[in-house]
This record gives sequence, structure tokens and C-alpha cells, in this order.
Amino acid sequence: MFQEKLVLDLPQGNVIYYPLFFSMEEADQYFQVLKEKVPWQLDQIKVFGKTYDQPRLTSLFANNGKSYSYSGITMTPNTFSPELLQIKRKVEEMAGTDFTTCLLNLYRDGKDSNGWHADDEKELGKNPIIASVSFGASRYFHLRYKSDKAKKHKILLEHGSLLLMQGETQHFWQHQIAKTAKKVGERINLTFRVIH
Repeated sequence: MFQEKLVLDLPQGNVIYYPLFFSMEEADQYFQVLKEKVPWQLDQIKVFGKTYDQPRLTSLFANNGKSYSYSGITMTPNTFSPELLQIKRKVEEMAGTDFTTCLLNLYRDGKDSNGWHADDEKELGKNPIIASVSFGASRYFHLRYKSDKAKKHKILLEHGSLLLMQGETQHFWQHQIAKTAKKVGERINLTFRVIH
């Protein structure tokens, strides 16, 4: 099947965007099911010695029982549901990778966000492939070059889309979902990864 795609022009980055990876009907159904069935949790993060509620809800799923740690949070995985396995299989086919783990984020409104970071934790290995699926409201995904923060790029992640980050991207680029004052609805984001 022909899949429309956009290859981002980034030095030392390999990022591909598939805007219509899932049909609108599939995307609507998955959004509803995930919102209702996923055991969402609100974790606390430490920033400069102060503790805050993380500005989004999260949930972790894996097929190897391995926990995942970032920003001082260690998450214990749930077992993949049938719907998540369907999504996972379709994403794996496109990415050419067998993912072990999926971190889900629920952005409740424009105040929910994810600050600048790279997915470069050591358990992800040297050049990790990260596959990011979006359902629900569109949000801008910002990228910035680590050694020259003036080099930036942004792309609107739409309902039913897939973004693949691979190669050396995590070594050289950071990414974020910024807060927005615009009135935006809920967004569910699934990030598939391999935890060694």
C-alpha cells in the first residue's frame, strides 16, 4: 500500500512523518478505546530539587516485563492489550523493528506538555528507533539541534499519524511538545521503543 510520507531535512537526523498512517475511522476508534481502557497514571517529577505533577498522564506497556526510567520516574509495564498489539504490529511493519515497549502519554489540554529531551537512556541502546503515533488533537512537535539551538524545526502531529525517529537522531536532536494557550482537545501519543 502506498503510504504518503514527509522526510524532514535535518543534519544528523533521520525523521520521517506519515500523516495518514491510520484511517480517520481507525484513529477515532483507537482514541476512544485507549482513553477508556488504559490505566492512566499521574507521576511526580523532580525539577531542580522541587517536586511537581508531571504535566500529562502516562502508562507503560511491554512484552518483556522490563521497567523504564526517565526524569527520576521508574514505570512498571502492563501487558499489551489486543488493541495495542494491533497498532504495534502495523507500526513494526513500517519501521522494520520488533518493539518491546510502548510509553503512552495523554495530553488533557494545551497546558499539558513534554519538555525538551532526547530519548537517549542507556537501556534504549546506541541508535534507537522511536515510533510515535498520535490520536486526537493535533499538537506541534518541536525539534532542536543540541549543539546549535538556533537550528530548529517543527511539525504538526495529526490524528492517525506516525513519526519515526531513527539513526543518530537522539544523539544530535532534542524534541518537545510545548504548552499552548490555544484551546486544544485531548491527544493520546504512543511511543514505541526497544528496551534492552
